[in-house]
Amino acid sequence: MEISIKDEFIKLGQAMKLAGLVNEGVEAKYAILDGKVSVNGEVCTQRGKKLFPGDEFSFEGNTIKVK
Repeated sequence: MEISIKDEFIKLGQAMKLAGLVNEGVEAKYAILDGKVSVNGEVCTQRGKKLFPGDEFSFEGNTIKVK
């Protein structure tokens, strides 16, 4: 799956909402803080992590590419 952004980057929590992986930002916050999200193959616990086109993030078996 892919999400398209129109700005230079998108924050990880916002990207999770945009992709429909979570309904609310607080869900993304706890998933990230609990180490359940990976960015480019590495576990990420930084909610404000900036994602740029070409980056990928994974959560609960779903991998999303930013373009």
